[in-house]
Amino acid sequence: MQSREELRRLEAKYGITAWFYDILDFPWELQYRHWRPGLLADVRGKVLEAGVGTGRNLRYYRSEASVTGIDLSGAMLRRAARRSRQAVCPVQLRKEDVTTMESIPSAQFDWVVSTFLCCVMPDHLQPLAVAQFERILKPGGRFRLLEMIYSKDPCLRRRQEFFAPFVQRAFGARFDRHTLEYVRQAPKLKLLGTRFLKHDTYLLIEGQRSD
Repeated sequence: MQSREELRRLEAKYGITAWFYDILDFPWELQYRHWRPGLLADVRGKVLEAGVGTGRNLRYYRSEASVTGIDLSGAMLRRAARRSRQAVCPVQLRKEDVTTMESIPSAQFDWVVSTFLCCVMPDHLQPLAVAQFERILKPGGRFRLLEMIYSKDPCLRRRQEFFAPFVQRAFGARFDRHTLEYVRQAPKLKLLGTRFLKHDTYLLIEGQRSD
């Protein structure tokens, strides 16, 4: 019951935030748009993008991909639908809860991609989402998750702490999630590697579902 209420509040937040999300996110998108082509260059086959948001990634998928983008917010999906016209691959968008994925069949996807979804999710709901990633991937299927975490550099950490209240109010995001640990605990997900795209804050988590 508590989980459903938290998700309902998050959906309501993004019902409002969607109207000006791209404006709020613009300073960060100046950096992210340089990363997106590389993040998606080798992604092919059936792809589930979890937390598709306003569809910033859609134009960068290769023609060999077929993308199902899900999001909790219908308002965000309506903006993603406009961006999907720029895609060179088939795109299907669905309103879906990433912690249950009731409309998504098991063992059907070659890839799960997610950029900045888990830092928005309450920490105790993340194992539910990771379990769904595990369920919907084919054996041998890959996943790639990009998240933000707190830096160990004191100067950068202070800057993050300054912006943290705004980031949480506007996006519901926090820098203290434990996504990597939940991936490590998933019995059928194999961690292939992690690396930082910038400083020690933008963490890329990559792995594979075991057979």
